[in-house]
Amino acid sequence: MSFTVEAEAASLRAPQYLGYAAGDAANNLAFSMTSMFLLVYYTDVVGISAAAAGTLFLVIRIWDAFADVVAGRVVDSTMTRFGKFRPFFLFGAVPLMLLSVATFSVPALAEGGTALLLAYLTYGVLGLVYSLVNIPYGSLASAMSQVPEERGRLASFRMIGTATTMIVLAVVVAPQIKRFQGDPEGFQQSLLVTTGIFAVAGVLLYLFLFRTAREQVHREVPKVSLRQSLATLRRNRPLVVLCLSSLAFLCGMFTMQTVQAYYARDVLQNANYIILLTILSSGAIFAVAPFIPRVVRSIGKKRGFIGFGLVGVVGGAVITAGPASLPVVPLVGFALLGVSVAGVNTLMWALEADTVEYGEWRTGVRTEGTTYAVFSFTRKLGQAIGGAAAAYGIGVGGYVANAPAQPDSALTWIAVTAGLLPAAFIGIGVLLFLRYPLTEQTFATMVEETRARQAAAADGSGERTAT
Repeated sequence: MSFTVEAEAASLRAPQYLGYAAGDAANNLAFSMTSMFLLVYYTDVVGISAAAAGTLFLVIRIWDAFADVVAGRVVDSTMTRFGKFRPFFLFGAVPLMLLSVATFSVPALAEGGTALLLAYLTYGVLGLVYSLVNIPYGSLASAMSQVPEERGRLASFRMIGTATTMIVLAVVVAPQIKRFQGDPEGFQQSLLVTTGIFAVAGVLLYLFLFRTAREQVHREVPKVSLRQSLATLRRNRPLVVLCLSSLAFLCGMFTMQTVQAYYARDVLQNANYIILLTILSSGAIFAVAPFIPRVVRSIGKKRGFIGFGLVGVVGGAVITAGPASLPVVPLVGFALLGVSVAGVNTLMWALEADTVEYGEWRTGVRTEGTTYAVFSFTRKLGQAIGGAAAAYGIGVGGYVANAPAQPDSALTWIAVTAGLLPAAFIGIGVLLFLRYPLTEQTFATMVEETRARQAAAADGSGERTAT
């Protein structure tokens, strides 16, 4: 399958942006459900200790990271009548959503010592199938447009899809955590119904993405060999810097997301605060998203990334320093951290797409699948380290599952894990990103030179055919 230069120049319209947002909303019905609530589920319903759950997160999410690399190779070697990426949404939606239900059904399927084994199995298979859907989804953006503003807008809509889903999850699940505190069987039954409804919604959202997505950026090589993929990666310095910086940032983000439910319920003494914290930390994208294209035009993606990161450092420090007796202070901290997460995450997706262009500029081969897979590999490592850090943090503090009140040491460590630890991770990410080499002018030059090379090759091919 080939894509014409005319299609390449076509502007994206509302259905493409909305469809792309729907795709990440569907992704997060599985992904954010686990990052936000799986630790609470494992400790308070399944009965797994915080330390054992932390090890589980570390092992399975590292496994997920390697699954991403495999999925990237599958994507790069695929080309069908539906395109390179769209078939994965069509055929992967139902298995992924059913596995999400199974992951939150452990006590209903096993008891005693086998419950931990089943937790490893269900979460591990969920991660594998998620990779086979998410890697094509993330790779799709670089094939939809090469215009920086359109890529920024796609990234913004993606984050809007993420934030909307996370807020819905908080609104639906947080009252269940409060209602069924001390009643693991009731919580299990409620989650089974909830994840079943989410599964149906997720499938419908993926079908909308499949219907609206447009793959229109020209590619010289439809199917990319392993050798070509590795050659592109070896010469892609911007991707390496982006991955290392993103790894640090995401460690902080996932640490905060994982422990957020504990902070609301145990530190602020009200599980319904989960809704407000999620709105502040995730819903900030609705305020930030409209300004992302303007940020890209005015100061560029690199400076924007650094600026938003510094806001997160301040926000994390405020969360830990803010007294629980005066909730408005930590709430301000969560709001600042939310602005940081919204800005950095949005720019991160646009930056990843730019590294695809850099790889093609250097080698002549577009490797969206493998490039995104390597980037996603670091995201999964961030989720692994962040989730494990959250679990170990509350474990060190002496967290007691289903206790009516937590010891002071546990409350202190929950506050540190929710704020100070993410701030440290994000600060490291900012320092690393100072080495990122691409500017907006460099990117524009790369795209122009790549198109000129393609046009020259096409003219040469036409001349040879004519003679």
